[in-house]
Amino acid sequence: MSLCGSVSALNFRWEKGIPKSTTRCCSPSSCEKSNGLAFWGSEFVGGSLKVSGRYVNRKLSKGTLQLKVVCVDYPRPQIDDTANFLEAATLSASFRASARPSKPLKIVIAGAGLAGLSTAKYLADAGHKPVLLEARDVLGGKVAAWKDNDGDWYETGLHIFFGAYPNVQNLFGELGINDRLQWKEHSMIFAMPNKPGEFSRFDFPDLLPAPINGIWAILRNNEMLTWPEKIKFAIGLLPAMLGGQSYVEAQDNLTVQEWMRSRGVPDRVTTEVFIAMSKALNFINPDELSMQCILIALNRFLQEKHGSKMAFLDGNPPERLCEPIVEHIQSLDGEVRLNSRIQKIELNNDGTVKRFLLNDGSVIEGDAYVFATPVDILKLLLPNDWKEIPYFKKLDKLVGVPVINVHIWFDRKLKNTYDHLLFSRSPLLSVYADMSVTCKEYYDPNQSMLELVFAPAEEWISRSDSEIIDATMMELAKLFPDEISADQSKAKIMKYHVVKTPRSVYKTVPDCEPCRPLQRSPIEGFYLAGDYTKQKYLASMEGAVLSGKFCAQAIVKDYEMLVARDKRRVAEAGVR
Repeated sequence: MSLCGSVSALNFRWEKGIPKSTTRCCSPSSCEKSNGLAFWGSEFVGGSLKVSGRYVNRKLSKGTLQLKVVCVDYPRPQIDDTANFLEAATLSASFRASARPSKPLKIVIAGAGLAGLSTAKYLADAGHKPVLLEARDVLGGKVAAWKDNDGDWYETGLHIFFGAYPNVQNLFGELGINDRLQWKEHSMIFAMPNKPGEFSRFDFPDLLPAPINGIWAILRNNEMLTWPEKIKFAIGLLPAMLGGQSYVEAQDNLTVQEWMRSRGVPDRVTTEVFIAMSKALNFINPDELSMQCILIALNRFLQEKHGSKMAFLDGNPPERLCEPIVEHIQSLDGEVRLNSRIQKIELNNDGTVKRFLLNDGSVIEGDAYVFATPVDILKLLLPNDWKEIPYFKKLDKLVGVPVINVHIWFDRKLKNTYDHLLFSRSPLLSVYADMSVTCKEYYDPNQSMLELVFAPAEEWISRSDSEIIDATMMELAKLFPDEISADQSKAKIMKYHVVKTPRSVYKTVPDCEPCRPLQRSPIEGFYLAGDYTKQKYLASMEGAVLSGKFCAQAIVKDYEMLVARDKRRVAEAGVR
């Protein structure tokens, strides 16, 4: 009988005969066939293990076996039977089940981010011929990534896949790549600024249904909120839990800070929890963020048992997520073209789209046109004849928020970290993760690579990379007081990459909701996709994918109109 030492960020215990399907960390004998990350004898757990503020020494008692640790990802949660997943699955199936068009439409789509890829994928499923144009030489848009000269990847952002992303989860299943998501334990982990190097956790018990598991997680955490604060926050949140989506959308006129104060929630709740949450959701602080954004997240997290459970992609997004979508599109005779930047939207005399003019001087025509770029790029290329149309005029309110993603490779394995996303609660940083632990492709048993979101970034976006790294190191010295110092007298930087996005997801400030456009524009044959367009998941990967499905759905519904429009155009050309 083997003795198996199970170690996680939550506990440290000796167990016998742990079933392989449920263990996170186990002995070589029980996990040798696992696809998880191995840390046999590594320094990941350090000379001692810090567990909920306590240190457990690794010194073994006489007669015990040597502890060896392997970190194994958690099983995919049971989300396929949730109402939102089934709704998303039904929408996906509707494209495959739709009547095959007698004349497939050629739809020209600008932007190969998740919104454009989703639009193209589902149009191809419906039997049409998308032509997807990407301005850059890399897929993914806001999930793009690049490989440096050493073969290491650096990304546009730190991307987390939640259980409450039903359309994203369906997409992974449809592509047969569910195994590319590395699910982590169901927890939210926050750094403690007043206790440098320590963390506070919200652990969601698997045995309890929603919303009880979320309420339990909040009630069990006594390090961040007091009982009176929890009670006042719960009372303030009741209308949101009972009122549903209509109540949530009605709170768009208030910032998080204003909403909390109007409900009698103490400011310390905002400071302790919602600064970190606001920066993670939209890269801005609670005095700017619309409360609608927070309530949508809380509703999903509290009403779905696995809604807040997180997964990391097992490698770089362009290859591990975007390329399978491209392969699917191409298998159905669609096209994807890189280095195809649009210079101008050329119009017909009636104000409809005639064609796209590309930077290389070539033109491309189609039966319908989609702009799936960020809203700021759309506004730059919007024809003058359209700018005063109310549908487009309202876009002036929607502006992308700047964000900076920082990657730092250190000369050693950092010990004070987790196999999880961490909320820094730093004034300069949002969330971070040791990607050498959380991601299979980036795994390194000897050196840590921290990926950090630097936000809010408005005051920093124009500063030099070295200034940003210096500021980041000062914050990391507080998170890793025993391992990192600002002057690098402890852990030393081997290299770094700083990725600046001057206009990322749209800034979800109050009163934006009425300005978000539907995917079908008032211009016949012209459509929009993107997380800024109307869908219930706001600025997120889920929102981008859902917007693409809605865009594709609108085009499929408009099929007869688009065919008639094409015939009319051909007839008019013949008369001339």
